[in-house]
Amino acid sequence: MAHIEQKLADLGLVLPEPVKLPPDVRLPFSLVNIRERRVFVSGHGPQNDDGSIAGPFGKLGKDVTVEEGYELARKTALSMLASLKRELMDLDRIQAWCRVFGMVNCAPEFTQQPAVINGFSDLIYELFGPEAGRHARSAVGMAALPMGDGIAVEIEAEVLID
Repeated sequence: MAHIEQKLADLGLVLPEPVKLPPDVRLPFSLVNIRERRVFVSGHGPQNDDGSIAGPFGKLGKDVTVEEGYELARKTALSMLASLKRELMDLDRIQAWCRVFGMVNCAPEFTQQPAVINGFSDLIYELFGPEAGRHARSAVGMAALPMGDGIAVEIEAEVLID
C-alpha cells in the first residue's frame, strides 16, 4: 500500500466514492486538471464515504458550528484526495501542496473562516508532512455555496506532482 494511503488507513479514514450529485446538477469541467507537473483541483465539498454530499448544510454562525465546519473541511480534504487518487492513481505522486482556497458559507457577522478551513490544512499537514504539506492559503466567507440548502465548505487547490 502506498505511503499516504497507509497513513489514511492508520487514521481510520476512507476516501469517498465519486461524488453523487443531484440530478439537476451538471459539471461541464474536470475536477482535476493536470498540466505537466501542476495539478489544478476544482472546488470540492464534503462527502460521505458513499459519495453523497455531507452535511450539516447551511451557514456557519447560524446553522453550522465552527467544530462542525472544521469536520466538513476535513471531509472536503478526503473528497479532494479521492479525486486526485482517481486521476493520479497514486497519492504519493504529490510532491507539494502549493495553494489552497477555502470558501465558507457563512452568516454576515461570522469571522472564523480560518478556523473552519484549518480542518483541511491540518489533515494535509498530518498526511504529507511539514514540507510537502505546506501551502499558501486563503479562507474567505461567501454569501452562499451550491447544493440544496448550501454546503458549508468548498475548497480548491493546486499541487505539484512528479
